[in-house]
Amino acid sequence: MADRRRRKFWGWGYEDEQPGRAEVEETAALAREMLGFGDTEVRTPPRLQDIRLPEPGLAVPASLAGIFSADRYERVSHAYGKSYRDVVRAFHGEFPNPPDLVALPRDEKETAAVLEWCAEANAAVIPYGGGTSVVGGVEPLVGDAYSGTVTLDLGRLSGILEVDAVSASARILAGTTLPDADAGLRPHGLTLRHYPQSYAHATVGGSIVTRAGGHYATGRTRIDEFVQSVRALTPAGPWESRRLPASGAGPSPDRILIGSEGILGVVTEAWLRVQDRPVHRASASVRHRTFAEGARAARAVVRSGLQPANCRLLDPGEALLNGAGDGSSAVLILGFESAHHPQEGLLSRALQCVRDHGGELAGPPRISGPEDEDARRQGGQAPEQQWKDGFQAAPYLRDSLVAAGILVETFETAVTWNRFGDLDDAVLQAARRGAEAACGTSVVNRRLTHVYPDGAAVYYTVLAPARRGSETAQWDAVKAAVSEAILDAGGTITHHHAVGRDHRPWYDRQRPDPFAAALNAMKEELDPHRILNPGVLLPAPR
Repeated sequence: MADRRRRKFWGWGYEDEQPGRAEVEETAALAREMLGFGDTEVRTPPRLQDIRLPEPGLAVPASLAGIFSADRYERVSHAYGKSYRDVVRAFHGEFPNPPDLVALPRDEKETAAVLEWCAEANAAVIPYGGGTSVVGGVEPLVGDAYSGTVTLDLGRLSGILEVDAVSASARILAGTTLPDADAGLRPHGLTLRHYPQSYAHATVGGSIVTRAGGHYATGRTRIDEFVQSVRALTPAGPWESRRLPASGAGPSPDRILIGSEGILGVVTEAWLRVQDRPVHRASASVRHRTFAEGARAARAVVRSGLQPANCRLLDPGEALLNGAGDGSSAVLILGFESAHHPQEGLLSRALQCVRDHGGELAGPPRISGPEDEDARRQGGQAPEQQWKDGFQAAPYLRDSLVAAGILVETFETAVTWNRFGDLDDAVLQAARRGAEAACGTSVVNRRLTHVYPDGAAVYYTVLAPARRGSETAQWDAVKAAVSEAILDAGGTITHHHAVGRDHRPWYDRQRPDPFAAALNAMKEELDPHRILNPGVLLPAPR
């Protein structure tokens, strides 16, 4: 779109943020030194004009010419999400299934017109928010039952329509990015406070339909907990739930759309719960001898009734790679924040919990209040600040690792505490065996990202040498090994990354069969031509 900065068509971020070759080579050299593998030759991504694309199989309808585009950049940039599998194929210039057209509606009326035309033309529709899917959720890979594919980009449906400060909620258009939502709420002293790693580009609507989880480890962190009501357009008509703080009136219309990944309708706006902006903060980093010891400490913190905003446990390798430790111990990062009350007392109680479980304070706690709001950005060498910097930079780093011939992928799950130890052992071993079988060697690290009284979400990072041209086959092998171990150990195939096309084989086994039948019946009712995101959550027509 001409009215916004262009994003990289093959990787993360904007074109004007892409590191220069010297910087990428420096990153690659550091990675080789730390990991012990990687190519000495750093490859460069393709030029847009050199990419071979199939001709569009659909013609832009004259009556809707201002909404649709067959522009080369638009087709290429909407062909993939942002998983390793997506990025490595784009990096090699492989675009066999781009959308035939990209629709860029400016309002609900134009969105409805797109859906109506696609139903008449038997064109599959791929709803598209920020394009940050890492599970194949926006790839136009729909089979042969359609005349073509249309990616429906909701980026122009952007902005805050209403702010209800009395009820602490806001009505926000689906295409609004999370940073734009927070910027619009800032003058009201409010924030959405939904902060996934994809924050820079993720949208409100995309977060809702993928049941996205945010950065915060406890309390309100999943988008489910923010939604008051949702409005969506379906091929059968509009769907809008009543705005309420809570309701016991049957199965929730909102909860059916949350996590639906665009197969039932296109979310156009939502009322979301917002919060006063935090100004009181307290944080500290704690060393633990082992990852298991740190997990027990984290469990004790949340079981004590405390709800830290951050309760993130890094194993020794993860702490070293992220600059939060020296690799000799696990690091538990604790943080509390509030718009109303000092947090030092809560942090002190949490630190007592972790000391009771072998924790050792890694440095002095960091305390800030409204009088020094910027203090939390100072002292960049503190482990918790180093980790946060690495958290935000990770997608950019991944692009450089692809250029350096290093496979990097993450796998996340959640499990109850009684199964946590067995799952962690099984998945760690499966990841190492799978990566070493496919790649020869590997480095596997993990971290706790979310901690609940009844369980936790654990996140595994696999780094391994990639064979040029075989990266997707290597990825497939590691993905299958880890996913099988997760399901066998009683975990979920995804805690906060949705299902997409990549998780479908394991999702089909995780969900009850009667539920799948009911979901399919709802699909038939709302999308009788089955044009919405075929192959996601349910099989695509043959």
